[in-house]
Amino acid sequence: MDIFENAPELALDWHRAGRGAALATVVETWGSAPRRTGAMLVVSGDGEMMGSVSGGCVEGAVVMEAQDALADGKPRLLEYGVSDGDAFAVGLACGGNIRILVEPVGAALDESVLEQIVQARAARRPVAYVVNTADWSRSVVAEGHESRFAMDRSGLEEDGSTFVHIHNPPLRLIVVGAVHIAQALLPMARIAGYDPVVIDPRGAFGSQARFPGETILDDWPDEALDNVGLDARTALVLLTHDPKLDDPALHRALNSKAFYIGALGSKRTHASRVARLQEAGFDDTAIARIKGPVGLDIGAASPPEIAVSILAQMVQALRRGA
Repeated sequence: MDIFENAPELALDWHRAGRGAALATVVETWGSAPRRTGAMLVVSGDGEMMGSVSGGCVEGAVVMEAQDALADGKPRLLEYGVSDGDAFAVGLACGGNIRILVEPVGAALDESVLEQIVQARAARRPVAYVVNTADWSRSVVAEGHESRFAMDRSGLEEDGSTFVHIHNPPLRLIVVGAVHIAQALLPMARIAGYDPVVIDPRGAFGSQARFPGETILDDWPDEALDNVGLDARTALVLLTHDPKLDDPALHRALNSKAFYIGALGSKRTHASRVARLQEAGFDDTAIARIKGPVGLDIGAASPPEIAVSILAQMVQALRRGA
């Protein structure tokens, strides 16, 4: 999801703290834009901003419009034409048009509507925020936009005035095995927008000293996964090489909707893994979901390089279903 992940939560916090908050959302854009439709910028009443709606072409103008919206309580639908020169300056091959919806929280965008979005995200329930820019009606719905949920794609409907903003659950990475590769993979994944969790019952491995600030679960993998859950916005990576830890986690994963399942090990190790899963009753279609050996074949050798290959394969699975 190519949006500032915490935009709804931050906007609600700023509004409730009395700072004022306006949400600016990309409604439509040119094909080579650095931010997808649905990208968000949060602007406070005192001018602080988080997120982005372009590569820097229009942020300054949008901040000014957002503060005007906070002053008069009215939403705005902005359209900017970006010249080829301005586009090139921020890394684009050519310019074009960008449309941005600006909504002041508490006036145009009711606090209760924003709270519905925040609560759904916390519960890992996908919802769509639907706003009609012709009459400014708004709703938060959980059904009716299944194809957009599956594609994680916000956009205008055919009428040209109804904007559907998809809020899928935040991406999550669960790593079984607090090993050296995990130490590199977790911060990379966090930068890419994932909420990482590492599972390892071995205290010497899963420690705050090795994973400062990260969520560490010291349960057995199957028990931890039962508690955390595996959904369609979750990637699972197994790094222990130990069937006692990996196999129970695989059993849970293959019965879930996790979009990515990767397991470390050589081709020989993976062949043994496949044989054990077949004995456990899993068919070839289910087993084929496992990326093993894990990661794209880029010649990675060091733990950080292997982490790069894993993250790249996760992105490929998420965006292309491959």
